[in-house]
Amino acid sequence: MSKPSIDQNQPRFEFEPDPALEAFIERRAAAKAEAQALYWRFRLITIETMMLGLLVGAAGLALHQPPFLVFRAAVMVAAGCFASGILLIGLTGAIDKGIMRLRAWWRAR
Repeated sequence: MSKPSIDQNQPRFEFEPDPALEAFIERRAAAKAEAQALYWRFRLITIETMMLGLLVGAAGLALHQPPFLVFRAAVMVAAGCFASGILLIGLTGAIDKGIMRLRAWWRAR
């Protein structure tokens, strides 16, 4: 297949994007990415919580432990995993905001 020839008489399209529009689009994309990142972190913590709880339960039942003790241990491990994950998400967000403020303060000096 041969390439179609370019008509030399046709006016060329020169596109200069508006910097304000570009900045607006980048802000919207960053906000959406940040919201999705929080959702995916929470989802990951929830999945890990369920996996650890089920693994503790399966291990306890495989070792022929009493079902009530296995259930209690699985719930305690899952609750600890979930709490530590939520704490980690919160601290990560707080540190991120703190670093952003520190950078803004440093630039303003």
